[in-house]
Amino acid sequence: MSTSSLTAPVPTPAPSPSPLRVRLALLALALGGFGIGATEFVAMGLLPQIARDLLPAAWAASSDDAIAQSGTMIAAYALGVVVGAPTIAVFAARLPRRRILLGLAIAFTVGTAASALAPTFELVVLFRFLAALPHGAYFGIAALVAASLMGPGKRGQGVALVLSGLTVANVVGVPLITFLGQQAGWRVAYLAVAGIFALAVVAIAVTVPWQPGDPAATARRELGAFRRPAVWFALLTGSIGFTGFFAVYSYVAPLTTEVTGLPETWVPFALVTLGLGMTVGNLAGGWAADRGVLRALFLCFGVFAVALLGLALTAQTLVGLFAFLFGVGAAAAALSPAIQTRLMDVAGDSQTLAAAVNHSALNIGNALGAALGGAVIAAGWGYVAPTWLGLAMCAPGVLLALAGTWVTASAARRAAGATTA
Repeated sequence: MSTSSLTAPVPTPAPSPSPLRVRLALLALALGGFGIGATEFVAMGLLPQIARDLLPAAWAASSDDAIAQSGTMIAAYALGVVVGAPTIAVFAARLPRRRILLGLAIAFTVGTAASALAPTFELVVLFRFLAALPHGAYFGIAALVAASLMGPGKRGQGVALVLSGLTVANVVGVPLITFLGQQAGWRVAYLAVAGIFALAVVAIAVTVPWQPGDPAATARRELGAFRRPAVWFALLTGSIGFTGFFAVYSYVAPLTTEVTGLPETWVPFALVTLGLGMTVGNLAGGWAADRGVLRALFLCFGVFAVALLGLALTAQTLVGLFAFLFGVGAAAAALSPAIQTRLMDVAGDSQTLAAAVNHSALNIGNALGAALGGAVIAAGWGYVAPTWLGLAMCAPGVLLALAGTWVTASAARRAAGATTA
């Protein structure tokens, strides 16, 4: 027996996927994002139906109070993202990425179906929380896979492509599923979303190439990101800044019907407008982030403030409602890839955690926006009040971004001084 026959064969690297395989894999990842966009945002257009069905006593006493209370569903989903993103990401960093993505997509399918079938409001809220746990980890790991497939210098665009599923969901999926829910019931709408996740499971299994996890990753190393002040400032920028967007989005249905005075059938068109803005803004934000993350952040905040002010002043008119809903969606969505890229820049070796916790931050904004927006409505300040609230939240968002910039610049100066000393 020859010596060579006793030597273990050296594994050959997996061939690079073809351009077609890359495109199909990106579409599969975006399909998962489409399902996430649908499951997260479809409640916004169906709050009146959900409140009427699950909270009949509260609805009979006051429809405004019932709608505000049903916003708890939105807050519960957001809190599930906040809890699930870092928890799953920390322990998933070592595992093969396609396997994790498949597990997360299956969890989405089951959790969304359970939400549709739960008999009481309290159980629906619980299942919305559980269904949200995979959200941040899915987007975080999918963003890393997309960035790897896209190649160097295109991280922002890779993140934006994954998020494009979420934004396209707001153009096509959420309005159509909202219409379905208005006609057939909100439970049927959520079952349709579960079907989308089931398709995503198949698409990911077939098209996404195998990618290893990070064998050097440990929970300690990943959690080390939280020792970096710049990471905290980036997270706070996202959570505070996005409070305004979700305050508007959570109550877009009553804004359309009660303030602008349009019939309920116009709510899907308002959602389409928001979704179109988000789609355009997401792609623009990814492009801008690759050319200067901090500049993109401040520019987006400026546009966001202008759009919120315009909406607050003109929501009584059809043109004002639709024009500024588009602007609000575009500016908010453009912030997301910029913040995601910023986190990846300042997180060091904790890339999996950084990519995931961005969605925790954004969904803290989701929870705050839904809760604070519901509070100002319940206080009797009207359905435009959440828009004014969102405008007020832009100021601390900008200040936090400035603080993060200062921290990074100070650290760079110290490092340069240590090198020259």
